[in-house]
Amino acid sequence: QVQLVESGGGLVQPGGSLRLSCAASGSIVSLNNMGWYRQAPGKERESVATFFGGSIIYAASVKGRFTISRDNAKKTVTLQMNSLKPEDTAVYYCAMGRFGYGMEYWGKGTLVTVSS
Repeated sequence: QVQLVESGGGLVQPGGSLRLSCAASGSIVSLNNMGWYRQAPGKERESVATFFGGSIIYAASVKGRFTISRDNAKKTVTLQMNSLKPEDTAVYYCAMGRFGYGMEYWGKGTLVTVSS
């Protein structure tokens, strides 16, 4: 089994920055797919930024403001979030998976609140 643990959420003012990190532990296999998703109150979960099949895919709403990065050796994925807006408020989930299997493993989520 693979466990994912997110960190870095919190309260930030509009225009501020936060950095989310996610580390994988357990029976580590080659985790090719990594990414971040979010779910705002009353809304469905959406993809924010992902590594999939060698490509990086950003949601249109975060492009230019968020940057995803990974460290394969450490089995970590990071989301740098700049110029945060109130509409970025959500629970952010880390996800990882093997090549060809989509996102198999999910973290429990970390809350990001953007408010003055």
